[in-house]
Amino acid sequence: MNKLSLTALGVAAAFLSAACTLEPHYTQPAAPVSAAYPTGPAYDSQPGADARSAQGHSAADIGWRDFFKDPRLQKLIELALQNNRDLRVSVLKVAQARAQYRIERANLMPTVSVTGTGTRTRTPADLSYVGRATVASDYDAAAGASWELDFFGKVRSLSNEALHTYLSTAQARKAAEITLVSEVADQYLTMLAYDDTMKVTKQTLDAAQKSYELTKTEFDTGTGSELDLREAAGVVQQAHANYESEVRLRAQAENALVLLVGAPLPADLPEGLPLDSQALLADIPAGLPSDLLTRRPDILEAEETLKAANANIGAARAAFFPSISLTGQFGYASASLGSLFKPGQLAWDFGPTITMPIFEGGANKASLDVAKLEKDEDVAAYEKAIQTAFREVADGLAARGTYDTQISDLRAYTESEQRRYTLSDLRYRNGVDSYLSVLSAQTDLYSAQQSLISANLSRLTNLVDLYQYLGGGWIAQTGDAPRNADSDRTAMETSNAASSASAASAATAVR
Repeated sequence: MNKLSLTALGVAAAFLSAACTLEPHYTQPAAPVSAAYPTGPAYDSQPGADARSAQGHSAADIGWRDFFKDPRLQKLIELALQNNRDLRVSVLKVAQARAQYRIERANLMPTVSVTGTGTRTRTPADLSYVGRATVASDYDAAAGASWELDFFGKVRSLSNEALHTYLSTAQARKAAEITLVSEVADQYLTMLAYDDTMKVTKQTLDAAQKSYELTKTEFDTGTGSELDLREAAGVVQQAHANYESEVRLRAQAENALVLLVGAPLPADLPEGLPLDSQALLADIPAGLPSDLLTRRPDILEAEETLKAANANIGAARAAFFPSISLTGQFGYASASLGSLFKPGQLAWDFGPTITMPIFEGGANKASLDVAKLEKDEDVAAYEKAIQTAFREVADGLAARGTYDTQISDLRAYTESEQRRYTLSDLRYRNGVDSYLSVLSAQTDLYSAQQSLISANLSRLTNLVDLYQYLGGGWIAQTGDAPRNADSDRTAMETSNAASSASAASAATAVR
């Protein structure tokens, strides 16, 4: 009996290891984008194709502590990675998907349980066949096992689907962390831009206030007109309204930063750098669009989702075939507890079950159609992810190629407007021009200063976003060991290989 049982187990293991799978062969869809990024006037100032960053690495290999030089920003990113609630939810979703995979993986193995029962039954005399009340006892202790033989790969396909769903969730978590680094940097830079705008507006307000006081003095002494006085007062009022608006926006920007960090900003943060002193790496090589397929976690997430849908088709196909399961118990049974484990009380039962679908009202066919359509949908989503990534990087490169020239021109324009305002004010004080020329020059200067600040901010946030679009922000220091979003994948694949090897060894032993 024992030899027969071991033989049956070995044969079953051999069948399981050689079980077919009905999953379609997975082929990675072709990337629906050009083989190279666009070229043209907007990209003329880009580094050469073989250019490297100042660190000698591609974006994904540059640590965020090396990309961002501002010590205050580095600390804020560190706090956000520790406290941000959205990132915490992403981590928990990865753990949940991992646990779900373990559940599906466990279905490939037999389930074994141990039970022990004892019953005493009294039968009244009028119901007893001997004409008097009887008492009967029944005791048993047994180990039971059940196993679904996965001949057609249904259970294995469901396990593969859960695995790829887990890996997709892990990539989503990686994308969330990279995005968080970028969002914290963008919001911090936005806050610095509001600081600069408030400073410019305050300077404009102070200058307008002094101009108003001089104009009022002239009006009071009869040397100035009321029109000039009212125009000067209007400039003060507008500048004051602009300042209050920017104070509000600055406070709201800080609140948004606090939300990203996930905790109140500490009072002992390191001293930060002003907006025009932010030193970000600007010469990150873009590489080729094909690099995005291995660097962008959102693309990897979409591909793992596609692989899960591919595995689900195998499970839907297997539903058309019989399911075979083995159940059995081995133990002892006795009418008295004292003799339960004595020789001769051995009891066992063994029962294979085969379930063959005959009529399902078209449910299996519909389920297969749904699985195929879901895969087609995931193919389209995967291709869209690639196209979106290509567009984001191309936009970032175009912006990087034009912002420096734009800012240089805006800076020169601001200096010209500053000189114009100074001369206009002198001409008005000397009675050569009306106050209207001063007002026009002051308005244009304020607008030029705001445009320069806005362009500086846009240039910096574009570099931050380009760093993110190229896969940067996952490691803290350049040269750190690469972090894998699917850190448990190697262990899982090792476990899969070990299971297959054990089954093959059992089959060899039977032969």
